[in-house]
Amino acid sequence: MALSAIIKVSVNATLTKTADFESASSTIAQALSVALTDGTGVGQADLIFKDTVTLSASGTADLDLAASLTNIYGATQTFARLKAIIVTADSGNTNNVNVTRPSAGVPLFLATSDGIAVRPGGAFVWVAPDATGAAVTATTADLITFTNSAGSTSVTYSVTLIGASV
Repeated sequence: MALSAIIKVSVNATLTKTADFESASSTIAQALSVALTDGTGVGQADLIFKDTVTLSASGTADLDLAASLTNIYGATQTFARLKAIIVTADSGNTNNVNVTRPSAGVPLFLATSDGIAVRPGGAFVWVAPDATGAAVTATTADLITFTNSAGSTSVTYSVTLIGASV
């Protein structure tokens, strides 16, 4: 099996203001495109995982990147390094999906308990195509926690992980 991936994020925005006799506008364009080829070094990855999950009200789920994930062929995957994570929250959610680093978490965020709230219809994208990415260490740095921010309704989110096995 060989993996190839292209991760793209882009923004194209125009702000226009109209006055009595003239108008002015400002355009901003910014794009990121990262290509990953098969392997485990710089600009490479050899593992991919995707799942769609529904969490009950106030529910929490830990994603263990060391030996508990299976790919679409049913093979167990053990991430040694995380190169990209994309989390999208369903637009029909009422609550946020909080993505955090627990005490035995992948060092995706700067410190334990740090995280980000992914609002309904929103997304969180993190990419590190360098050789290191975020190091995954079994039992001490292998978890990513997903939490429903409130106790009123369930939330649905999708998560995609791309990484390297060594």
